[in-house]
Amino acid sequence: MRRRNFLGTTAALSGLGLLAACAPGSDSGDGGDAPAPAADEVDTDIDALGDITLVVWDQEVRGAQNDAIEALIDAFQSEHPTITVDRNSQSFDDLQQQTGLALSGNDVPDVLQVNNARGDMGSFVADGLLTDLSGYAEAYGWTDRFTPGVLGKMSYSNDAVTFGEGSLYGLPQTGEICGIYYSQKKLDDLGIEAPTSWDEVFALVEAAAEADEQPIVLGNLDQWPALHVFGPLQAQFVDAETIVTLGMGNAGADWTTEDNVAALEQLAQWGSSGALGDSPNGLAYDDAWPAFTEGTGVLLIGGSWLGPDMEAVMGEDLRFMAPPPGADGSVATTGGTGIPFSIPSAAANPAAAAAFIDFITSDDAMAMIADNGGMPVNRTAELAPDSGVNKDIYEAFDAVSTDGTLLPYLDYATPSFADTGGATLQEVIGGQADAEAAAEALQEDYGEFTEGS
Repeated sequence: MRRRNFLGTTAALSGLGLLAACAPGSDSGDGGDAPAPAADEVDTDIDALGDITLVVWDQEVRGAQNDAIEALIDAFQSEHPTITVDRNSQSFDDLQQQTGLALSGNDVPDVLQVNNARGDMGSFVADGLLTDLSGYAEAYGWTDRFTPGVLGKMSYSNDAVTFGEGSLYGLPQTGEICGIYYSQKKLDDLGIEAPTSWDEVFALVEAAAEADEQPIVLGNLDQWPALHVFGPLQAQFVDAETIVTLGMGNAGADWTTEDNVAALEQLAQWGSSGALGDSPNGLAYDDAWPAFTEGTGVLLIGGSWLGPDMEAVMGEDLRFMAPPPGADGSVATTGGTGIPFSIPSAAANPAAAAAFIDFITSDDAMAMIADNGGMPVNRTAELAPDSGVNKDIYEAFDAVSTDGTLLPYLDYATPSFADTGGATLQEVIGGQADAEAAAEALQEDYGEFTEGS
């Protein structure tokens, strides 16, 4: 999923079901020389290790991201003067291209950001190229610091067949959530309060259309943006547990059920009625949200990363809310984390690497990330700004990640689901495929993968 125009799933290695499964560090794969330590074997006194150069590869290259990681590296080196951090920062696309080669070679970094989708992290886990961090998690208290819903986004069984459970292979700094942006002025003009139920969302869409306003802005030329609209909508019809199973690509669910078809029918109705605009499939993502800031549309269903840029234009008129409670009575919406930090199995300095990851994801680090304009994955409501759209976004993420369900991006499901899901939803919106045919297409991809896992 191209969150902030960079996050994508790719089949970085061969098909997941064909990869040789082995535990990190075992003799049966390409991993490191030693297995990951148990909690009582973790050495947290890294200052006693002597002079170390810790090689870190990341893609935190944008303004707020770069500012935060640079500040954290400086603070880490000040606290641990025997450790020098050698940072290699590059774009996500460049990092993704280099990762597979680096992990299978002899010159690997100590800390590496790895996209947590099946086509990336899942493939590397199956090939034994990433360290199982479970022992470090226990030793450093990561399981207390992070919610299970967040940690599940970086957890795989050692054979990478099951996603969302098993061992931990990364840790994130930031959070993401898809929700509903709205113009407060336009709601006031319509005489409507912000919706508190999905029935009220549907009524708002109808009221906006009757007032000759475009109800929802969507730019779906690149296909993936519709997944950010459909994910929250799906939760109105389908229970969160089922969506998690589908989105994680784990066996046991089915896209062709009545509730999934009903969700697809609602998306089709929005498309055919013009609720998403005259030609959403012909509008680029980066043309859609600027149009919203300039007065087109009442609602925009999209990711938290859009908030600061849109607020710069709209000011206090821009608001954000998590979707209303879904099919099982609790709030559930598509979301996740920033790209997690992992330790390659062949890292030269795993103990220092784990201490570094602990430091940059600590409670103090969360405050530093917030101070630099990012949205921390922990302490989110506590660190929310006093006003503005980021206050709404922080509080929505906290509510969903702690009391609701942070649903996986649907392209996590299989190495090919980004293409299958994006193309299928584009056809649903454009009227080229009905809901039942779309469900069959989604099920074919998901079913083939889960049956072959």
